[in-house]
Amino acid sequence: MRGPLRWGSRRRVALLALIAAAGACAAEAEIEQPQPLYGEVPIEYPLHMWDQDMEGETLLRVRVSDVGAVDSVEVVESSGYAAFDSAAMAGAHDLSFTPARRDGKRIAVWAEVTVYFSKRPRPDSLGLPAATPTG
Repeated sequence: MRGPLRWGSRRRVALLALIAAAGACAAEAEIEQPQPLYGEVPIEYPLHMWDQDMEGETLLRVRVSDVGAVDSVEVVESSGYAAFDSAAMAGAHDLSFTPARRDGKRIAVWAEVTVYFSKRPRPDSLGLPAATPTG
């Protein structure tokens, strides 16, 4: 496991945690999961929510392409605040991953990402995602 995600110096960002998504069929070859590329998290904490001491978490489903880019994002579970959900979706498009692989070939997969909007520091909770191939 690598070190914690860096916090942006000029903007407040949310902490991400990758969690398990629906696994591939047992009959399929094992998938080497996509890995997040570390660095500054591109998700901004909405300033007006920060000023109001609002916190929440949004569960996203992201499609990681065969080159590691996020090309689709869906909200699976809302934080209850449109501003958090919108910020999570907008920033998720700028996330980068090492691509998933099956039998040595890069493949596109869906994975779930939880975006925490919290003013309190969290321990590094970036885990390994299980992913579903998209063919």
